[in-house]
Amino acid sequence: MHIANLSVADALDSLRTSEHGLTAAEAQKRLQEYGPNRIEEIRGDPQWRRLLGEFTHFFALILWVAAGLAFFAEARSPGEGMWQLGVAIVAVILVNGSFSFWQEYRAEQAIAALRKLLPQVVKVVRAGQLQTLPAEVLVPGDLLLLEAGDNVPADCRLIAGADVRVNLSTVTGESLPRARRPEPDAPAAALDSRNLLLAGTALVSGEGRAVVFATGMRTEFGRIAHLTQTAAPTVSHLQQEIARLSKLVAVFATVLGLSFFAIGMLIGLPFWANLMFAIGIIVANVPEGLLPTVTLSLAMATQRMARRNALVRHLPAVETLGATTVICSDKTGTLTQNRMSVQQVYLAGAVSDGGRLATMRGAGHLLRNAAHCHNLKPGVRGGQAVWLGDPMEVALREFAVAADGFGELPLLGELPFDSDRRRMSVVVEHDGERWLYCKGAPETVLQLCEWIEADGAVGPLDAARCAQVAAAQEAMADRGLRVLAFAWRRLAGDETPAECQLAFSGLIGLHDPPRPEVPEAIARCRSAGIKVIMVTGDHPHTALAIARDIGLVRGAQPAVVFGDALRRMTPAQLQIVLDSPEILFARVTAEQKMLVVDALRNKGEIVAVTGDGVNDAPALKSAHIGIAMGMAGTDVAKAAADMVLLDDNFASIVNAVEEGRAVFANIRKFLTYILTSNIPELIPYLAFVLFRIPLPLTIIQILAVDLGTDMLPALALGAERPDPDLMRQPPRPAHERLLSWPLLARAYLWLGLLEAGVALAGFFLVLHLAGWQYGEALGPAEPLYLQATTACLAGIVLAQVVNVFMCRHPRESVLRFPLTANPLLLLGIAVELGLLLLIVFTAPANQVFATQPFAPVVWGVMAFLALGFGVLEETRKLLLRRASQPTRIGSP
Repeated sequence: MHIANLSVADALDSLRTSEHGLTAAEAQKRLQEYGPNRIEEIRGDPQWRRLLGEFTHFFALILWVAAGLAFFAEARSPGEGMWQLGVAIVAVILVNGSFSFWQEYRAEQAIAALRKLLPQVVKVVRAGQLQTLPAEVLVPGDLLLLEAGDNVPADCRLIAGADVRVNLSTVTGESLPRARRPEPDAPAAALDSRNLLLAGTALVSGEGRAVVFATGMRTEFGRIAHLTQTAAPTVSHLQQEIARLSKLVAVFATVLGLSFFAIGMLIGLPFWANLMFAIGIIVANVPEGLLPTVTLSLAMATQRMARRNALVRHLPAVETLGATTVICSDKTGTLTQNRMSVQQVYLAGAVSDGGRLATMRGAGHLLRNAAHCHNLKPGVRGGQAVWLGDPMEVALREFAVAADGFGELPLLGELPFDSDRRRMSVVVEHDGERWLYCKGAPETVLQLCEWIEADGAVGPLDAARCAQVAAAQEAMADRGLRVLAFAWRRLAGDETPAECQLAFSGLIGLHDPPRPEVPEAIARCRSAGIKVIMVTGDHPHTALAIARDIGLVRGAQPAVVFGDALRRMTPAQLQIVLDSPEILFARVTAEQKMLVVDALRNKGEIVAVTGDGVNDAPALKSAHIGIAMGMAGTDVAKAAADMVLLDDNFASIVNAVEEGRAVFANIRKFLTYILTSNIPELIPYLAFVLFRIPLPLTIIQILAVDLGTDMLPALALGAERPDPDLMRQPPRPAHERLLSWPLLARAYLWLGLLEAGVALAGFFLVLHLAGWQYGEALGPAEPLYLQATTACLAGIVLAQVVNVFMCRHPRESVLRFPLTANPLLLLGIAVELGLLLLIVFTAPANQVFATQPFAPVVWGVMAFLALGFGVLEETRKLLLRRASQPTRIGSP
């Protein structure tokens, strides 16, 4: 039998303890058996291994191999610039690994946040003596003394107490305190018992004695921590695509290198020269600049999102946001403002907006009730005296004071609110008499009333008047108002306050208005093909009304699923229900929210979910994108989330989705840009072998392009603003590849070949102007050879200057995008051209990159060819746009 079902004496006996507590020897014995009362970490890889992992993932291994080949080539053939290439590649690996290492601390942060919620010292009775001990030494059977403000250090059974109310929000997600009493209880679920105090919760009122029955990881709190630690880490789409790209690059480069090594052997090249050539082919096809460009692009995207109130904690999550197909959102504070205000009042059989309430007979009791029946505390905000506490109670008090203007009445007593009674009462003194004022849920207050006040007179509350009140309540709830009932009674002499024989005053309907940005954000989600599901603990009438206000629900019969019904569904039933075009979940717990998230994932959806409590942490980690509230969220939720909303606003989620889509599009842009330059770096090697010409481009010059001139323009493409059309398109399919065949064909078979033509034209033009004849050998240090290779390098860079504009969109004309829209692009081009001039015209750079200035006429020809390259690409885009336009009937 569960300890909640036992009497106090039996509960103590079941734990082999007494009201005097455990002896020191017994406590020490149990400590050795059960272990310390703390949240244990699941042992993971040591930090050094995690750091090593950042330098040994697949793409990093490819770069290590490329660096090793470069050093090997340098050892066999010194002076070819291979050592500089090897050093640069190693630097890329180290910088990226160090930059990414911080992501490995997410689980540790979540555990640290959980620990902070547990008290450090507690009051314990052992051997009849009250002691103050560290919370870690608690064991089952210990007797605790708790009072208002204390955090509960372990799962306990209350054995004595007065006016004990507990805030359970950190464990169960309930925002309202619940009463606790020592009597035996037999609820449907043991943890719903009224005599249990759970670790991590806090007493908001009263004092009591409790016996510990679970500590550490055996507590409900520990179970949540275990779920948070063991929730399988999700691998983002971007991480999967980078891994796939790494494999493709490795296979392509290796196959190409081996193929041309075989060709070289067939045409009689010496073995070592042929091997160096094959290594050059392999290294030329490894995009060394891709990894830092992706990392920096994601980092820049997180900065843009932070300016839009979305703080991203996990870099790959930026891109995953763009693929989101479903957003599961809380209501209060996310879709609404969490600023309650009185909208309607039902008094004397009529509903009004409250404007004339103070002048109506019988309004005095209602207003005094609203002004004094609360748990607010005086405080200071912005230098002004304010009331701090539940926004609903603040709204009621402000409304009452504004309507009547009376002062404070002496508070003589209180019957506190709890979620079982769903009401609270206070006793105040007014005109020399004691009055009991009660407020709460209409169904709980009305059953205590025998009278009803109307126009200053009190009469019996008969069935007809009850029906009238119920109808008014339903009408208010259907408008999305939170409805409270108010009642009172006069206490005679020294009569003990009791909630009975009350006189009903009226109803007040409060409204938490939707955030003004939310309807537009919901509309943007709809046009973007993103389904939004409200998951709330509120009443379904309120949730549905708010959903209609913000445009989330437009149909007449949306699916509204209660938490109890959700709990009883099989996974298949839940997945079928989720097919409903419009669906809301009401009265749900955090664990039920996780069931919704898991069902959506099983349906193949990309899920983003919001949460703010400790109990939300497993759902936040289970979702593809966990979104914590920055203002209302707990540290645990923030540590478990991928993104934190700084303003708790749903519109910020939609803005983040837009940025995520832009990131995917921008990565494709700079991927096209970077891969394009691989072809003009590769073809010179092919021409060198197949046509026996001098090598038009050296390895060190390839490095100058990949890790020099290309870097900033590629980053600028990664910083492009979201295209307005992005949020008018459905989410991309989950299986859509980052590196698609159309992208490869455009980069390798079109843009790359055109660039290679520009580069080789410059190379051969320099040779032609100097009178070089085919078959004539050129030494690596001859001025003519240095000038020709420099022209080839310059041709690639000039073509890339044009290409960066071509890559701003795969279909639309470059003229559609103003230059001022992306200042970084202009800076990138300036730096690219500046680096080129530095490499060509400065002596130190000539020495490092084996370059030398060439004739001005060659500059002019290559610039003309680069512009022609741009014209050809614009022509292709124009033809593509025309081919994709629908043919109109009757058009020529």
